[in-house]
Amino acid sequence: MDTMTITKTVGAICGALLVLLLGAWASESLYHVGPGEGDEEEVAQGYRIEVADAGAEAAADAAPEVPFEEVYVNASATDGEKLWRQCASCHKLEQGANATGPYLYGVVGRDKGSADGYDYSETLATMEGAWTPENLSNFILNPKEYAPGTKMAYRGMTDIQDRANLIAYLATQQ
Repeated sequence: MDTMTITKTVGAICGALLVLLLGAWASESLYHVGPGEGDEEEVAQGYRIEVADAGAEAAADAAPEVPFEEVYVNASATDGEKLWRQCASCHKLEQGANATGPYLYGVVGRDKGSADGYDYSETLATMEGAWTPENLSNFILNPKEYAPGTKMAYRGMTDIQDRANLIAYLATQQ
């Protein structure tokens, strides 16, 4: 090995060490935590994360929910038609036109599990009663909870006004 190769190797090692030291210095200056900024028990952070007061969160959760019947009285079928697009990928509004899910033409007031030609899950097939707006709201809120074992893969619609609007639209499809 000649001296030129040794010089190149030592220079490369020194250059890599210099890049490493400059990187450490730059990151320390960017993320340095000053004195009194962190407790000894917690890991020092580059910035503080403010945590909301647990009492305020509990108060927000405790806000009384308006009964569905009151929301449904003022529901907008026009707004519900826009929400229908979420359902249209699996359901149809034509009488007897089943798709991935059963047809929803005339669903409001129809007996549960009674769409002709659709193979319902055992839970929905054995449910008694008709689909009232309140029942539909509970089902759309959380299908897996309302009818355990349902084939419906939809996660649910949490907004009560959206559910009321959608059901108002479905009620016009008779």
